[in-house]
Amino acid sequence: MQHASRLNVTPTKNIEPLWWGLFSAGGVVAAFLVPIHIGIFGFAVPLGWITDTGLLYRHWLVKIYLFVLISLPLYHWAHRFYFAVNDMRLGVPRKPLAIFCYGGAVVGTVAAALVLLMV
Repeated sequence: MQHASRLNVTPTKNIEPLWWGLFSAGGVVAAFLVPIHIGIFGFAVPLGWITDTGLLYRHWLVKIYLFVLISLPLYHWAHRFYFAVNDMRLGVPRKPLAIFCYGGAVVGTVAAALVLLMV
């Protein structure tokens, strides 16, 4: 705090580091887990290499995995889309765009949690 006052900088609190953290985590999930998931459920199950009885989705570790797999890339999309639209200077007001992007990610997260809790 003293350091900030010596530099004549006003310390402000905002939630932007939270969005950047979720953006980063979503990018990691999208880069590493989504291709594995596509390989398993896009090739291995349809080709009969492994069987999918549906019982696996009732295990709580699988539910956590699916929640992370679904929700974190939503925040990655929201943050990237928000900044892409702002960088294109389309004249879209920032606040409604932020509500659309981040609110959509929050709604998707809640929907994913509810669906996974009902399974």
